[in-house]
Amino acid sequence: MRELEDRLKRKGFSDDVVTSAIWHLQHAGLINDLALAEDLKRKAITTKLLSQGSARRFMLTRGIPKEIVDRTLICDEKQDRENAKKLIDRKMRTLKNYSPEKIKRRLYALLLRKGYSYETIKVLLKENNLKED
Repeated sequence: MRELEDRLKRKGFSDDVVTSAIWHLQHAGLINDLALAEDLKRKAITTKLLSQGSARRFMLTRGIPKEIVDRTLICDEKQDRENAKKLIDRKMRTLKNYSPEKIKRRLYALLLRKGYSYETIKVLLKENNLKED
């Protein structure tokens, strides 16, 4: 909803017109923050393979209210580990010709950028025989 509001304001519509238009769209059932939150959650976790924390930030920056994000996003460490494993598997295809040290550094940086915790990264690197120093 915030995205639509921002776009309408950038196009030069007054605050009253924007508020009225959004109210009418909501009551017609054409704007649904909960459905958008579910879609963004799926995109963040399934497509982008983000951690739960990064998925939360991704949804909040898109303008989803915190209450809806909290209701939609249930922290699941098992899901986090599975996503991190998928990310490692995907990245290992392109890193197979590098030294173990370089592979470890690149995987560590990738997982950190995606929002995974140090503990999760440490365990997964160990599982892949890339011990963390």
